Amino acid sequence: LILIRRIAPSPVPMDVEGDDSALPEDSGRRRKVHGMLKLYYGLNEEGKSNEQPQALDPCDINGPHFDPEIYMNKLRRECTLAELMDQETCMVKQIRSLDSDMQTLVYENYNKFISATDTIRKMKNDFKKMEDEMDCLSANMEAITDFSARISGTLQDQHTQITKLSGVHTLLRKLQFLFELPARLNKCLELQAYSQAVSSHRRARCVLQQYSHLPSFRGIQDDCHAIMDKLAQELRQKFRDGGTSAKDLSECVELLLQLDEPAEELCDKFLSHARSRLESDLQGLEAEIRPHSSSSRRESSFHRSSLTAAAASDELLHAFVDDLAACYFSLVERRIQEEKSVGDNSLLVRALDRFHRRLQAVAKLLPGSSVPHHGTEIVIRAATERVKQYLSALQSFYMDSLTDVRQALATPRLSVAGGASHLGGAELLSSLSASILNQIKSVLASVHLFTAKDITFSNKPYFKGEFCSQGVRESLVVSFIKFICQSSRQFCESAGDKGGSTPPILLLLLSRLCLDYETSTISYILTLTDEQFLVQHHTPVTPVTALCAEAREAAQKLLNHYVKVQGLIISQMLRKSVETRDWVNTIEPRNVRAVMKRVVEDATSIDVQVGLLYEEGVRKAHSSDSSKRTFSVYSSSRQQAARYAASYTPSAPLDTNLLSNIHKLFSERIDIFSSVEFNKVSVMTGIIKISLKTFLECVRLRTFGRYGLQQIQVDCHYLQMYLWRFVSDENLVHFLLDEIVGSSAHRCLDPAPMEQSVIEVICERG
Repeated sequence: LILIRRIAPSPVPMDVEGDDSALPEDSGRRRKVHGMLKLYYGLNEEGKSNEQPQALDPCDINGPHFDPEIYMNKLRRECTLAELMDQETCMVKQIRSLDSDMQTLVYENYNKFISATDTIRKMKNDFKKMEDEMDCLSANMEAITDFSARISGTLQDQHTQITKLSGVHTLLRKLQFLFELPARLNKCLELQAYSQAVSSHRRARCVLQQYSHLPSFRGIQDDCHAIMDKLAQELRQKFRDGGTSAKDLSECVELLLQLDEPAEELCDKFLSHARSRLESDLQGLEAEIRPHSSSSRRESSFHRSSLTAAAASDELLHAFVDDLAACYFSLVERRIQEEKSVGDNSLLVRALDRFHRRLQAVAKLLPGSSVPHHGTEIVIRAATERVKQYLSALQSFYMDSLTDVRQALATPRLSVAGGASHLGGAELLSSLSASILNQIKSVLASVHLFTAKDITFSNKPYFKGEFCSQGVRESLVVSFIKFICQSSRQFCESAGDKGGSTPPILLLLLSRLCLDYETSTISYILTLTDEQFLVQHHTPVTPVTALCAEAREAAQKLLNHYVKVQGLIISQMLRKSVETRDWVNTIEPRNVRAVMKRVVEDATSIDVQVGLLYEEGVRKAHSSDSSKRTFSVYSSSRQQAARYAASYTPSAPLDTNLLSNIHKLFSERIDIFSSVEFNKVSVMTGIIKISLKTFLECVRLRTFGRYGLQQIQVDCHYLQMYLWRFVSDENLVHFLLDEIVGSSAHRCLDPAPMEQSVIEVICERG
């Protein structure tokens, strides 16, 4: 117990608590030891002493008032022998643990103790050395102070004399300068150092004027005046010298103003000389018509002119600038108008930027001048004209592209198999659409240079608003889209017999191009323009829906015209085949006429052609015997009329023609030239309707014999075998072919139809 009492209160340095070098696994044990130390010193968790008074318990082994005798007596009274033995064992363990912890703490902080000792020893040596140096410095300062005091005492008597002599020396130097001034001025005059001469004269002018009553100073003043008069004459001569540069001229004006020459007279002379020089520059500029390369020289001389003459007369200067600027601006506009090439727009934009930038410098020199405003208007007109040129270039490119497409359609190419073939419509459409879109992007990139951040005039309100919305979007992009639609519609304005001048495939291709523009391309182009130029629709602009509607209208008109042209081509063949044949005296048919085979071949070719550009479309369900349908000498309407005749007049036969016409009034009307839809089936239906209707009308104008009627039967059956698969409703083909056979039978002199089996054999063989 006495050993515990000795160990527990042993003082430990406070830096032990701040030791952070222990290993992580010993943290628990260290916290326990720290807790014991805090408890001994009466500290709380924050390291502050507890102000609350503690109970004076002599039996608290960890307290400061612990009494071993009282503690032992208490244990003997309260504990049994076994408890005393256990208490002893526990206390021995605690003693050993405390010994181990204390030893560990000493070992862990040993290096710190050694380092602190070395530091203190080193500091003691350093302070000793510093004390010696401070003593030496103090001795030196005392010596310097003593030496300075002796010097001041020695020179005290001579200070006034030295000051007086210095003043005399300065005065003598000034007098020497005055006496040497005439010679100095003559030397400067010989060397044409006019600026130095004027500066020297101005330094001495006040002194000479002050002491001009003295003869010596009066003579120097007269000599200087004579020399300066001569210098002024030489400077005036430079005004009359045509070879004097603008820089020298400005220097002359400044020197003459320093010599008290009249400012108004100098202004008139200077502006007159500057006008003659600038007019000669403008004449040379007009001869060359190259404002971009020569403008810097003119503007530079103009700037120097304004710098010198601005103080003289603002009104004269403004009139002078406005007059010459008007001539210069007319030359600039003429040169810009000659810039027709649209290949590289950066050169023109840089020239306009340099032109505008230098005009802003004029605005700083002449705050009230209208020159910068007129210059900005020239830049705006140049940008507007450039947009028109790019629109014209796009239109020319589009027409040239159409010419290339027509040549590609007419020029065959060698196929892989070695035969000749033509470029497909899909390939030509893709190439045409891509080339137009790339050209539009290229033009937008060129025009975008006008709004680049490094261009000074791009910050003007016009180039931030109206130029982007009305200039680029409306005047360029929208106008070009409208031009595509309008020029495409012009292909549909030719007469029917002139339709052959335009290849039908070109009409089909343009209709698909306009349809693609309506579905996606127009929206893409306008969105690209709005994003690239940050278009803000402060003014009314053409909506996308209006352009899409115009493109769809053009596509519809082109497709309708394509159907009409192709239908007229096939109709022309059928009309000639009917009109050039003697149907009364013809021989008995043994095969299908060649023109019918040509019609089927052309229909198949058109079907393939349209299928490359348009979707299939919707068909009605076909019957299983569509290709084997038979035709009687009477049409279906005539047969139905014959059946109805018995019910109405059983005693006498009615006129079947009358009943047939009555039935037609209630049957579904076939619109031959109706508008087609944007799919292959609708296009083919329109072409076949026109062809068969023409065939029907030609038949109605002819008279047939027996074999002529039989030939029509064979031809119609052959057409039925192949044409039904091209149309949306096979009943339409059946109806028209029924009408053709019925009409020929009605106009036959000997209506003896051919057996159906024979017709099928001829058609299958054909």
